Amino acid sequence: MCIRDRAVPDSGSGPGLIVVQEWWGLNDQIRRTADQLAADGFVALAPDLYHGELAGHDEMDRAGELMTNLPPDRAARDMSGAVDYLVGLDATTGEGVGVIGFCMGGMLTFLLAAGRPDRVRAAVPFYGFPQGDVGPDLGAITAVIRGHMAAQDDFFGPDAARALEAGMRDMGKDVAFTIHDAGHAFMNEENALGTYDAQLRARVWPEVVAFLHEQLD
Repeated sequence: MCIRDRAVPDSGSGPGLIVVQEWWGLNDQIRRTADQLAADGFVALAPDLYHGELAGHDEMDRAGELMTNLPPDRAARDMSGAVDYLVGLDATTGEGVGVIGFCMGGMLTFLLAAGRPDRVRAAVPFYGFPQGDVGPDLGAITAVIRGHMAAQDDFFGPDAARALEAGMRDMGKDVAFTIHDAGHAFMNEENALGTYDAQLRARVWPEVVAFLHEQLD
């Protein structure tokens, strides 16, 4: 069963938002992110896609192993179940939800948006997206997507991001990526890669919150 971490606004209600973990797992950093989003007015729900397993920020090999061994179909089921659970909460307002994800979670935002176009209205992927021939059915996505990628990124490069953005626009999708002058994981204050950018995070976060409220309120 998918274990979840949930955070609710002080007001007691708000639009629903799925928070998708990085390759480390459902750790304290992702929990803090969910808490921040609750403070920003969302009912935030972070599904535990590794079912209790974690990698420390000094265990990149372990994180890579966990990510590689994550069955995509199980991740899709867990995230879809999290959407249904979130929509069913008394605290959640509206029938649509948003999704925000980081690194691996950024990539999985596309999987969830493609799998649940009936519910996912807005998606914010950070430095992560589908690559290669195997991936979700992007044509099924109806959500508005505003992605934030890194110019210096060996995992999800800017050229590939621009190609994906152009391809989805050709499909008629409402998608836009901002390529920031930063390294991968620039939003993660744990700074495992030495790329955290506090000033950039402070500038980007209000834009993300405003976008999500615009789409979900």
